[in-house]
Amino acid sequence: MAKHINKDIRAKWWDYRWSGVYFITICTKKKVHYFGKIENKQMILSPVGIIADILWHEIKNHFDNVTLEEFVVMPNHIHGILVLNSDENINPMKNYSTVGRRQSFDLPQPNDDIASKRFQNQGKKSVSSILGSYKSAVTKHSRRLGFEMNWHVRFHDHIIRNNGSYENIRNYIINNPKNWRDDKFYS
Repeated sequence: MAKHINKDIRAKWWDYRWSGVYFITICTKKKVHYFGKIENKQMILSPVGIIADILWHEIKNHFDNVTLEEFVVMPNHIHGILVLNSDENINPMKNYSTVGRRQSFDLPQPNDDIASKRFQNQGKKSVSSILGSYKSAVTKHSRRLGFEMNWHVRFHDHIIRNNGSYENIRNYIINNPKNWRDDKFYS
């Protein structure tokens, strides 16, 4: 009998309250197409897809440390670029520039202390708490209106470290509906 391995997929050397630019992917449970369908290489949103789209854009109204950039709702997942602007003096890269002026930067040395505190309450300004709030709101409003909606338990993030990576990810998000048949989440 196979055992479920519950490993931490977050970067152990990074504190997700720090300022940074994050590429986010959140999937639906079992990759169910709750959000709509692709027709003629364009996303046609279902009512749940409309809720997911609207509430993503509402994140910035609930978290003053967030800027939202490129975003797309796909049939069974969402992709977005989330910029976290930490107001706490805890980020060794606090001078990392934001939108339009990104530069490469040296990553901090691995720090076991950061990973050991991962499951402590980090407050409402961490990437996990922001995305948890988003997922909860989409589920709540969908079900309130009588629609089924279930998220995969986790989400995927990638810390964007330079302008080249940012542009590649941005283009990937923009072109995701056109490339749906080649997407790893296509089913």
